Parts: sequence; C-alpha cells; structure tokens
Amino acid sequence: MKPVPSPQAAAVLRPILPELAAETITALRREIPEYDRPLRGPFGDAVRQGVEQALVRFADLVEDPTRSRRLGRETYVHLGRGERAAGRSLEALLSAYRTGARIAWRRAVEAGVDAGLDPEDLYALGEAMFAYIDELSAESADGYAQEQSREAGERSRRTRALVRALVTQPQSAAEVAGAAAELGWTTPARIAILVAPAESATPLGARLLPEDLVAVLDDEAVAVISDPAAPGLRDRLASGAGDDAVVGLGPAVAPRDAAASLRRARAARSLGEWDPDLGPVVRADAHMTELLLLRDAGLSRDLAAVALAPLAELTASNSGKLRATLRAWLDHQGRGEAVARALDVHPQTVRYRLGRLRELFGDRLDEPHGRFVLSLALRCEEAGRLRRGAVDRDAAPTP
Repeated sequence: MKPVPSPQAAAVLRPILPELAAETITALRREIPEYDRPLRGPFGDAVRQGVEQALVRFADLVEDPTRSRRLGRETYVHLGRGERAAGRSLEALLSAYRTGARIAWRRAVEAGVDAGLDPEDLYALGEAMFAYIDELSAESADGYAQEQSREAGERSRRTRALVRALVTQPQSAAEVAGAAAELGWTTPARIAILVAPAESATPLGARLLPEDLVAVLDDEAVAVISDPAAPGLRDRLASGAGDDAVVGLGPAVAPRDAAASLRRARAARSLGEWDPDLGPVVRADAHMTELLLLRDAGLSRDLAAVALAPLAELTASNSGKLRATLRAWLDHQGRGEAVARALDVHPQTVRYRLGRLRELFGDRLDEPHGRFVLSLALRCEEAGRLRRGAVDRDAAPTP
C-alpha cells in the first residue's frame, strides 16, 4: 500500500501556495521556451489559473484523500486542448508540469522541515505529488487527443463539402470557392477525379499528396488529384487500393469540369471490374475506345450483329478463324506476311481465308468506310464479350 501523507502536510502547504505559484510561473518562463513571453490575454490567464488550481487541488487531496479526483479535471483537459489548438506540441505543457513538481517538492520539503513534519510524511508527500503530476499529464494528454480528433472530424467535414461541390453538376463556382477557402485549399489549374471502394479511402489517402482531397460520397471513395502528372501516381494508387479493389482515374480537366472526370473515372472503374487483367488502376485516358463502345451496350451489340452478319451462318470454328483473320488483316492494313505472323499461320492460309472473307463481305473490304465499320464491329463484339463475362461472373453461384 502506498504511504499517504497526513492532513498536517496540507496545513504546511497552504501558507506557501501563493508564493509557490509565483515562483513556478517565473521558472516556467525561464526554462521553457514556449512560455517565455508576456502572460497576457487568454494564454496568460490559462497559465496562471492552471498553476494556482493545480497547487490548491493537490493540497485539497492531501487534506482529504477521499475527495473526488475528478474535481478540477476539466481545467487540465482544457489546457491540453488549448496546446493543440495553438499548434504546439504537448511536450511543452508536460515539461511545465515537471518543472512545477520539482519546485513544489523543494519548497514543500523546506516548509515541512521548518514545521517539524515527520520524514515519513515528507516521503509520502513527495510520492503523492509526483503521482498527482502524472494525473495532470494524463488529463492534458486526453484533452490534446480530443482536440486532435475534433480537428480531424472538422477537416473531414470540410473536405467532403469541397469534394462534393467540385463534382456536383452544374457546379457552383461560389460554393467551390467558399469550401476551398474554408479548408485552406489552393485550387490547382488541372485536377483528375479518382473513384474507389469506400473502404479504400483511408489507405489511398495515406499514399496521396497532402494537397489531394479524399472523401467518401454515397458509399464511394472520391479523390481529387491535384497533380495528375505527378511521378509515381499509378504505383501509389495501386499500393493503396487494397486487395481486389479497382481504382478508376478520370482524365485531367479544369476544376470546373470535375464532374466529367468523375463520370469517366466511374466508367473506367467499371471496366476494370469487368476485366481484372487491366489491373487495380484503370486510367480512363488509356481505354477511351472501350469506354465509348460500352457507353451504349445495345447500340454496340446491334452494330456488331449487322456488320458481321455474314459470319453468323458459319460454324463456331470457322467463324472464329475468319474473325481473327479479319481483325489481323484490318489491324495490319492488308499486309499478308504481317497477318500471318500475328496469327502464327502460313501466308497461304491467310490468302485462303482472305478469299473466303471477300466472298462473305465483298467490296466492303476495299472501301475505307466499310473497313472502318468492320473494325468497329469487331471491337464492339470484344466489348460485349467483356461485359457479358462480367455479368456471368457476378451471376455465378459461390462455390
């Protein structure tokens, strides 16, 4: 059991409290740089009140150990909050407590010896004093943490308001400017919008630049990338996406066009979810053709069906070979040897298949518009297969 100082120790302490408070404040200003300034206004009032109340509260506890230790606690919680709000570290305040304890212990010993206080009482008083300082430190640390949490919540609210104002269409320039000013955010000349699963917001935020913004809007993580051309952006996004998460990155746009970048980012993310081979980060700019073809799936399907109708009557094997040959022939601008290398077949096989294609498609193979439509139709088919594959995966029963 810890020794408890007698009530007589409190009687020894009380007469020296005013002098002890003044000496402590002088020492704080001398020894701790953050306190080396005139004690005026709220700061000075808080320091004086904190020192005086700490000493009185300790004397009260010595006199009556059953007294609630929570009385006066809010003063030191408030001091901790104030240190954080002022932009200072907690260490200065904790150093002040240690300095005060050192001075108080020295003066208490002097007063106790002069008053003939029993040595055991002095030892108990010293132990109680340093335990008390630990309590004050814990109370202020709690206040400091509370203020940190409040600041984080307030910044999160302001960030969410700004991101929402940026991506809302039609955008209100006044609302964006007001939200940016409230957050202290300098609007870049170009931005890109990123979308990801909501649970990726925190890990992604940890890998973005300080001037980037991340918020969860409607169960989706939305980030404003302030420097879309920043080196290593794709790697940072990939490492922050998390397992099986897909990130869609829209094109770089002027801030007033953020809603357009958001639409592309969402389309890119959907594309990545349909085709896992595209990787965790899908940039809309790198897949504009696929995004265009998938924008109206019904139109793409009908175009492919009409343009490639001659292949529909063939067996699946023959149709597949002729489709591959047609695609390679269009991609390589009719160069037979290049087509043969792409398909890994003999040039004679290419010539035979091309003859068969001419029977099926006639003059369209020689007309610029006809070739364009056929090339587009083949890509529409690929996009359709990609989308159907995603639907099939989603509909498949869980093993």
